[in-house]
Amino acid sequence: MLKNSTIFVTGGTGSFGNTFIPMTLEKYNPKKIIVFSRDEMKQWEMAKLFKDDNRVRFLIGDVRDKDRLYRALDGVDYVVHAAATKIVPTAEYDPFECVKTNVIGAMNLIDACIDKGVKRVVALSTDKASSPANLYGATKLTSDRLFVSANAYSGSHKTLFSNVRYGNVMGSRGSVIPFFISIVKDGVFPITDNHMTRFMISLEQGVELVWHAFDDMKGGEIYVKKIPSMKVIDIAKAVDAKAKQEEVGIRPGEKLHEQMIGPEDVLYTYEYPGHFKILPSINNWSSDPERIGNGVRVESDFIYCSDSNKEWMKVSELQDWIEKNRNKIGNI
Repeated sequence: MLKNSTIFVTGGTGSFGNTFIPMTLEKYNPKKIIVFSRDEMKQWEMAKLFKDDNRVRFLIGDVRDKDRLYRALDGVDYVVHAAATKIVPTAEYDPFECVKTNVIGAMNLIDACIDKGVKRVVALSTDKASSPANLYGATKLTSDRLFVSANAYSGSHKTLFSNVRYGNVMGSRGSVIPFFISIVKDGVFPITDNHMTRFMISLEQGVELVWHAFDDMKGGEIYVKKIPSMKVIDIAKAVDAKAKQEEVGIRPGEKLHEQMIGPEDVLYTYEYPGHFKILPSINNWSSDPERIGNGVRVESDFIYCSDSNKEWMKVSELQDWIEKNRNKIGNI
């Protein structure tokens, strides 16, 4: 599907874009990938990596600017929406700015994609959008619902919209693994809560889930990959088993466990070999045979949460992953 197409990635200089772009170039050989973001310095650094590849183009712009989106989306076939204000404390301190990017930006992109005839759009969601406990999560839940409803809003234009949802990305900028690595010399790891758990997914797995969404979507689905969980204290052990662990308490707006599918979604959730799909609750789309496919509806008491997950990552498995990816950790 993506072969010989033009793909547009909002927030394309972030962790996801830096993995999605080389993987997609290699697998699908698209005609063009347009990196759209507002940080010119990140674009300058990223452009050096693709200086000999004329399939990769860079455009400065902001999803808050609808006029810029209209111009930038000329001739685009597929869009990945990765742009977001996503640091939880930042969103709490600057809530208006978070809403402008995560909610108004989503609305701008939806309008522009419909009017410019984009074929399919996949937006990146987050575990924090499930039963949100902070402003960031609330804005991403709103964004998710906007992209779901956009399939009815697009009318005869036929643009399809879906979401993919995943949690803690191993080794990404600002995440716990590079943070622990950066303070190994101190000999002490601050642990927010000894019972805290997190889902573990690599960026490569996140990219593959986006590819699957583009191929499978009928419009309005939220795709959730099956991935293992891990206790934060075990993540710390994987980085340095000798370091002392000091419990410091949960930060405002932070969850003890990550949840990607909550009880409010259970009536519309179907299970597949490698993932789940939350189908839209509107317009009877959740009973649409094309959207359900070979899925099996989950049990009525189902919740997909990192503390009750059936699959767990071992300390040794994470240690192996860290050794194989040490040169990338904190830079992706």
